[in-house]
Amino acid sequence: MYIKQLEIGDVKLENNIILAPMAGITDLPFRTLCKDYGAGMVCTEMASSKAIFYNDEKTKKLLNIEGEKIPIQVQIFGSDIESMVAAAKYVSSFADVLDINMGCPAPKVVKNGDGSKLLLNIEFAGKLLESVVKNSSIPVTIKIRKGWDNNNIVAVELAKIAEQVGVKMITVHGRTRSEFFSGDVDLDIIKKVKQAVKIPVIGNGNIINEESAIKMFETTGVDGIMIGRAAMGNPYIFKQIIHFLKTGNKLEEISVNEKLDTMIKHIELEVQEKGEKVGIKELRKHMACYIKNVANASKLRVEINKIETKAELIDLLKENFK
Repeated sequence: MYIKQLEIGDVKLENNIILAPMAGITDLPFRTLCKDYGAGMVCTEMASSKAIFYNDEKTKKLLNIEGEKIPIQVQIFGSDIESMVAAAKYVSSFADVLDINMGCPAPKVVKNGDGSKLLLNIEFAGKLLESVVKNSSIPVTIKIRKGWDNNNIVAVELAKIAEQVGVKMITVHGRTRSEFFSGDVDLDIIKKVKQAVKIPVIGNGNIINEESAIKMFETTGVDGIMIGRAAMGNPYIFKQIIHFLKTGNKLEEISVNEKLDTMIKHIELEVQEKGEKVGIKELRKHMACYIKNVANASKLRVEINKIETKAELIDLLKENFK
C-alpha cells in the first residue's frame, strides 16, 4: 500500500524508501550497503558548490560513484548562484538526480549563508533554484526544513516556489533549524507541504523503525520517506521497513552472523575505497553504531579506536560476534 515506484522527473525509483545525505557518513561504501538492503535511492554526502567550482580534488573524490548501482542522487550546497550553476553542470554529467541542500543546520554551513540559512530569504532561494534547474540536464530536487525557527515557518511557501521553477521533488525535515535534531518532528507541516504541491514530497525526521515509518505515511500522505541517522550501523533498516510496509509483518532481528558479515563487507569496501590507514579511521564512527547494543560495547569501542589495520579489526569483530 505504501511501497511504490517513485518518479522524479524522468528518473524511476524501484521504491520510495530513500537514504538521506549525511556529511561524513554516506560515502560510497555505506551507500553500497544501503542499496544492497533495498534503498530505492541513495545520496552522496553534501558537496560544496564553491569547491566544485574551484575544481577541488578532495571534493570530487567525495562524489565518486564508480561501480555504484543507479539511481544516484548527488547533493550540493551553496548560496552563490555562479558556483551553484557550475556545480549543477558538473554533477549533471554523471549523476541521476541533483539535490540542493537548504536544510543543513551546521554553524559552519549557515555562517556562509548556505544550507538552512536560505530559509530566511526564500525569494533569493527561488532565484537560486531557478538558475540551477535551467542549467541542470537531470532532475533537481531540494531538501528543506520546516523553517529557520518558530517565527519563520516557510516550508509550504518555499515548496510552492520550488515547484513553480521546475524542482521535481521536495524532502521536508519536520524541524526548524533552531531545533537541529532534537524535539518532536512536526508531521503536520510535512502534510501541509504535501497538500500544497503536485510534485513528490518525501517525509524526513526521526524515522527510526517500522512504526515511525508507517506513522509518517499515514499522518502526512507523503510519497516516500527518507532515512538518515537510523541507518548508521543499521543499513538493513531498509529491508525491515520495506518488508513491514508491504506485508504488515516484521522481519526477525538480523542474525549475529549476518551482522558480522555486513560489518566485514563494510570494512572491505571502505579500505578498498580509501586505503587502509584512512579507511580504518573512517570506520570507527560506523563501528560504534554497529556495536551499540552488544555486551561490553564501551570496552569494545575503546579497542576498535586503537586498531589501525583491517586484519586486526576483522579479527576483533569475529572474536566478539561468535
